[in-house]
Amino acid sequence: MGSVKDLIILKKPEKGKSGIGQFSFSDRYSVFDWGEMPDHIPGKGASLCLVSAYFFEKLEEIGIRTHYLGLRENDKLKKLKELKGPINCMEIKLLRVISPEIKKNEYDYSIYKKEYANFLIPFEIIYRNSLPQGSSTFRRVKERNLALKDLELNKMPLPNQVLKRPFLDISTKLEVSDRYITWKKAEKIVNLDRNEIGKIKKIVLLIDELISREVERTGIINEDGKVEFGFNEERKLMVVDALGTLDECRFTFKGIPLSKEIARIFYRKTTWYQDIEKAKKKDKIKWKKLVKTSPPFLSPRLKELISILYCSFTNEITQREWFKNIPSLKEILKEIKEFL
Repeated sequence: MGSVKDLIILKKPEKGKSGIGQFSFSDRYSVFDWGEMPDHIPGKGASLCLVSAYFFEKLEEIGIRTHYLGLRENDKLKKLKELKGPINCMEIKLLRVISPEIKKNEYDYSIYKKEYANFLIPFEIIYRNSLPQGSSTFRRVKERNLALKDLELNKMPLPNQVLKRPFLDISTKLEVSDRYITWKKAEKIVNLDRNEIGKIKKIVLLIDELISREVERTGIINEDGKVEFGFNEERKLMVVDALGTLDECRFTFKGIPLSKEIARIFYRKTTWYQDIEKAKKKDKIKWKKLVKTSPPFLSPRLKELISILYCSFTNEITQREWFKNIPSLKEILKEIKEFL
């Protein structure tokens, strides 16, 4: 399916009927829209699967519709509490993925004007509770692609600035590189009405609140995160993809990043990253073909630390020891801080 997880189709979705699929969460990772990176992070796939299942089941408890069906262990579909050990296979309702066409080097979404239901909404909704160092908002404000008034600010924000209330951003999902758009633009692309936009925003805020409450038990701050949606056969909203993981969210503990931002910090110091930035400025669609360098491997110890981080986070958030003999988050973050 992509750089992080694979999709197994058990029953193909049709125009008027959803299908069934399985996510196989891998130990691969991706940064800067590059795709698969040279390293694999042991335990990462199981971590993403278990944490995402944990939050999907929490959403079910409060009546929010999702595509989550359960976890597949030994050919049996189970809930999280029924598992005997960590796994990386999640079963889901499968919606149609309708890709926009590329015309004159621009993305054309006109195909969505003919569609009503049973498809993935081609956006990611990002909630922002604060603006940690590395957030794209700083660049966008500087380039005047994001107004200070939208963030309820009257001057340039500082790194780690906490916002008065969550700011909801929206970006494309099915393009080569994610692109921020306005809510008005999103409304037109998929023929969303104001009521549906309102429901999306309400659900995202509920998810933000849920994740923040759960991680705060361990002293973690939920800085920002992404949520994805689809329409079922009756055009009712459902939360899809994955949720609340170290890949979907940006978490910090006393200012130390817990997410794949750690890998981003490492790679921002490389020639490969500089080449990516130059290529994206030249061609926003075909930029990968312009990059002649390859991403280097992580240092062995940093790779090990990131692996332990994923495992420890899973143990503490789900309150179950899936991964044995793993240091606590506080212990592992001390060394990560020294590394950064």
